Formats: sequence, C-alpha cells, structure tokens
Amino acid sequence: MHEFSLCRSIASTVAQHAAGREVEVVRVRIGHFRQVVPDTLAYCWELQVRDTPLAGARLEVDHVPAVIVCRDCGASTTLDMPVRSCGACGGVNTDLVSGEEFLVESIDVASPAAADRAAT
Repeated sequence: MHEFSLCRSIASTVAQHAAGREVEVVRVRIGHFRQVVPDTLAYCWELQVRDTPLAGARLEVDHVPAVIVCRDCGASTTLDMPVRSCGACGGVNTDLVSGEEFLVESIDVASPAAADRAAT
C-alpha cells in the first residue's frame, strides 16, 4: 500500500509550507500511471494526519489521465491501460504528455480572523 507513504510525503510538504497555520484543504495532482487507489489514499490521509496539526484538513485529488502523442501520425490518445500505443495508428513511437504527475498543487489555510475566533 504505497498510498500511506504518499500521504506521509504530502503531509510533510504541507506542514513545511503551512508554517504552523491551520490547513483547511490540500489539493494534489496525481497522474494515472502513479496507480493510486482514491479510496485508499483518502483513508491513508485520515490516518496520517490524525492527532497532528493537519487533523481535519481535507485532501482533494485531481486525477490526471495518461495521455500520449504519436510521433508518427500526431494523434493524441488517452490511455486506460499502461500500454503506450497510439489509438489511431497503433504505433508505439509515442511521447507521454501527462499521467506521471505527483504534486501538491495548493494549500488553503485558515484566515487569521478565523483562527482567532477558533482560539477563543
């Protein structure tokens, strides 16, 4: 279950950039070729952030499809399976243009006023 180690990496990155501020939402982009199971990722996120300053932060995942472009015919193909062959001509002379992403795209932190109200 590599989702737990992915969540550990996400949480570490978020904690560094949040710099002690309350985090409300974490948005990540994960490519199809990363083979992440969405329900497992969500479960692992909850386990990873429980009893930490990130507890309660919502994880939003943008799943990026795997797309190739054929060098021979120029066609673009969205892949369902990890077979990099052109959907138009069947060629394998292709370039992967998306699907390997794994990045923290943005972090929403609580406004100072909201944090002050929560503390009182």
